[in-house]
Amino acid sequence: MSDDFKPGPTQGKTTCLEIFCIQPGIPFDHAFSDLSVLLGCVAHFTTEAEMEGDLMAGSAARILSGLAKGLIDDMELGLNRAR
Repeated sequence: MSDDFKPGPTQGKTTCLEIFCIQPGIPFDHAFSDLSVLLGCVAHFTTEAEMEGDLMAGSAARILSGLAKGLIDDMELGLNRAR
């Protein structure tokens, strides 16, 4: 891979949890930053669900992990398109 490779933006072709979709044209760096935040929230809510028996936190973790997966899948489309 060359040093001047620049990943493409989100493609907007991925749906999440059958109700959400990724918007096209989000720069890769911005999407990656949002992905990091989503995964941090998933980790926090998962811990809350396990340690405190918090069903609401468990549901939040499930929904946010679905959004994170959708974002990763769409970012991958942008990477492949840029190649």
